[in-house]
Amino acid sequence: MADGLPSERFEPEVHDASEFTCGVNVMDAWLRDNAADAARRRTSTTWVWADDSRVVAYYSLSGHKVARGEVPRDIGRGGPQEIPAVLIGKLALDQSRQGQGLGGLLLADALTRFLAATQIVAARLVVVDALDDDVARYYEHYGFDRVPGSLRLVRRVSSIEADFGGTLPGL
Repeated sequence: MADGLPSERFEPEVHDASEFTCGVNVMDAWLRDNAADAARRRTSTTWVWADDSRVVAYYSLSGHKVARGEVPRDIGRGGPQEIPAVLIGKLALDQSRQGQGLGGLLLADALTRFLAATQIVAARLVVVDALDDDVARYYEHYGFDRVPGSLRLVRRVSSIEADFGGTLPGL
């Protein structure tokens, strides 16, 4: 929750995404054109912050896996060949809310949902595929480790739990 806005599962018949603009066209279009279909196909679930019904932020989460050899050695060490993970596929804040310190709160919201999911279905990592180096640096600021030579970033469940003091924050 941020700015008085609890996150809710995206429902296109309830949430108006028509005016959502984060400054990256592909992110805006994905919310409007693909989020509902991805939910129907069970390939990702999108969560939104809505002001009344207008979407002002969103993120999507999907089940994922990464090969142990494709992550930094200290992160993959001791894991299976294919490490269970959750992918933050999208994370965007409307331009009307940018510059207010809400991006970190949106990421914390996504990580809270991720931690809750790992209480039901095991996952060892959260994964992000950044759009560019600026986005990668954003995630690095929040403790994600970049896979060398790529825009993929990963973070262990245990380090995220430590950020939240070892307790699962309320949803």
